[in-house]
Amino acid sequence: MHKTLDARQLACPGPVLQVKEALEAGPVKTMEVVVDNEAARENVSRFLQSRGFTVEASMRGEDLIVAAHRAEAARQDIPLDAGERGSSPVSSAARKIMVVVAADAMGRGDHALGTKLLINYVKTLKEMGPDLWRLVFINGGVTLTVTGSPVLDELRAYERSGVVILACGTCLEHFGLTADKQVGQTTNMLDIVTAMQLADSVITIG
Repeated sequence: MHKTLDARQLACPGPVLQVKEALEAGPVKTMEVVVDNEAARENVSRFLQSRGFTVEASMRGEDLIVAAHRAEAARQDIPLDAGERGSSPVSSAARKIMVVVAADAMGRGDHALGTKLLINYVKTLKEMGPDLWRLVFINGGVTLTVTGSPVLDELRAYERSGVVILACGTCLEHFGLTADKQVGQTTNMLDIVTAMQLADSVITIG
């Protein structure tokens, strides 16, 4: 079955939820999803890939078109947390700690001091070892994932070690930073909520 979805003008995670509902309604072999921003394109593409689809993106006028095709043998029941984010070398005995960075500074008071504290905090997260499972950046925290961030080297090292780094697509769009993201995956609220359910503990900064 082929489905065409118009996900334009939907706030995050609306486009992904629309695709999810369409897949849950019945078998789909091919799908075309129309979106109107880069964050939605990346989120929808990654979600469809996690469900076994091959995805191609193109432009049609001012719209972004996500065209997806799934082989007959592909599974439809891959969980949200699998596939789309890759496997991690983290031991099964390790705890799953999710750290949410929700601001560009740590604590209240002097902003310059808070910025230094947050930079030091991110750099020190390596002391969690294999327990560090997800690093999620929302609101002003997404500025740490873009060009010029003082912790890009550390974040890339975390990613290489198997830590999944997620940056809120709506937040990147809000600050005009979508094209400047240098590390991690653009994500949506559905991914974040799902990760919170799977985590053993969630630490929020900001």
